[in-house]
Amino acid sequence: MKTYLKLLRVNHYIKNLLIFLPLIFSGNFFNIPMLKITILSFISFCLMASAIYIFNDLLDYEKDRLHPKKKYRPIASDKISKTQAKIIFTVLIILSLLIELSLYWFGKISLNTLIISISLLLLYLIINIFYSILGKHIPILDILLLSFGFILRVFFGGSVTQVTISSWLYLTILSFSLYLVLGKRKGELEKNKDFQRKVLKYYTVPYLEKFMNIYLALTLAFYSLWCATNTIVDNNLLIYSIFFIIFIVMKYSLNIENTQNEYMGDPVEVVLHDKILLLGILLYAIYMGGILYGKYLGL
Repeated sequence: MKTYLKLLRVNHYIKNLLIFLPLIFSGNFFNIPMLKITILSFISFCLMASAIYIFNDLLDYEKDRLHPKKKYRPIASDKISKTQAKIIFTVLIILSLLIELSLYWFGKISLNTLIISISLLLLYLIINIFYSILGKHIPILDILLLSFGFILRVFFGGSVTQVTISSWLYLTILSFSLYLVLGKRKGELEKNKDFQRKVLKYYTVPYLEKFMNIYLALTLAFYSLWCATNTIVDNNLLIYSIFFIIFIVMKYSLNIENTQNEYMGDPVEVVLHDKILLLGILLYAIYMGGILYGKYLGL
């Protein structure tokens, strides 16, 4: 079982929590029908994401077998055969689409919502297949494609619940996703010189750091504007959440600057292996939860 969970990259499902942002920030988290739809769509998206990870591992089979760490992946180590992986890949895509279709069949979403959600799932699949085959070898495009994946998660979450994504929230996530991807490339460039991605030869650390600084500054600016213009709750309380965000991004930045960090800037690994960073995220979630949903607790 552990081998199959590793194949599916279950730990990377944390990125798919972005699907819940439209529901949470719109004040609808305790709207049970919308919450159920979002949970099922989250599962659907996770299955599609796992299918993509399998496709990428199949594509990089020979290269991964020569990599000091990736050679232990289930497919590269032959713990799971290529044939088994292809079957699982196909089944995951079918299950992902069936879950979305079931929401329509049981009257949970409209036909228009179904078309949009299925289209976004397929778009995510197509873009990532393109990225795995060609896109990841093209400088700048590789960064934009990975960043687009974060944005797509948010729009997918908004589409299934019919929640409109505010412009400032969209720009915040776009900027932060670009910062994360640039940081990942920087880590790979600095700490993985023997087994580099081909695209890394086009980048330099100063180039990546320059744009990381730009997008980090934009993230804080856009988030502040989202807080200041949000009409769902008291703006005066919401704006103070920026202190949590500042701490989180500063701690995250400190981690990826640490030359002893073995995770090469991978956002999931950096977050999961830092208890202080996790605590900062938890405190932010509690504060935001209190502001957005305090009325349910009589606050």
